[in-house]
Amino acid sequence: MTFVISKLFWILAAPGNLLVLALCGSAFMLFTRWRRFGRWVVAVIAAAALAVTVVPVGQWLLIPLEERFPAAPIPEKLDGIVVLGGGISARLLEARGQASLNEHAERLFALAGFARRLPETTLIYTGGDNALVDPTNPEADAARGLMAELGLDTDRIIFERDSRNTYENALYSKALAKPSPDETWLLVTSAFHMPRSVGIFRQQGWPVVPYPVDYMTDGEYRLFRSPDLTAGLTALSIGTREWIGLVAYYWLGYTDSLFPGANP
Repeated sequence: MTFVISKLFWILAAPGNLLVLALCGSAFMLFTRWRRFGRWVVAVIAAAALAVTVVPVGQWLLIPLEERFPAAPIPEKLDGIVVLGGGISARLLEARGQASLNEHAERLFALAGFARRLPETTLIYTGGDNALVDPTNPEADAARGLMAELGLDTDRIIFERDSRNTYENALYSKALAKPSPDETWLLVTSAFHMPRSVGIFRQQGWPVVPYPVDYMTDGEYRLFRSPDLTAGLTALSIGTREWIGLVAYYWLGYTDSLFPGANP
């Protein structure tokens, strides 16, 4: 039920969707006795769209997330690596017959790199199908196919294909890994996603070592950016979703703190 509620909530809460809904509502008001108020709403929407286009609001949200766990060297003693899914579309692979990577493909690059460099280390790639309707295309299956195309031995990689969100990533991966307290495991995911992910794994009693990839910012705060509405909305959407996720997961008891950091 929590999964369904979160999916439905985000349909309404996504910044781009909110802008469209507000625009439709204000357009309707223009043809009613509320037209004066509708004009004000249209003006506010226009100002918001302009702000997202030229002001890096999304970057401001992403920077503290990405800076929370600085990149660190790989531990000398390493028992296993967990890579969170999110970088490939299983549905497009089935429809087109080719792997289709997205903006978070660095997670898969990391998996392939570790598979080649650390042949004796246990690898887990975790990612099911998070579609609300007809969830029949686990991302792990697409990742397995891509790794095979790259010439890697997929038999030495554990592909977890049932999880639908980060909480289930940790839950199901731990059941497969069965880590002991003296083992050292690396967690690979996007830098902006690392705080929530580490908090979830810690709450599961699995203190992983963070290995952030897929940076979306250079860490510098700026007042303006080159005009680009699409890029601005993308960064704003990702940042907003992650901060909402941190609050929601902490409220649900899925993470060990509101804003997990390097020191538990």
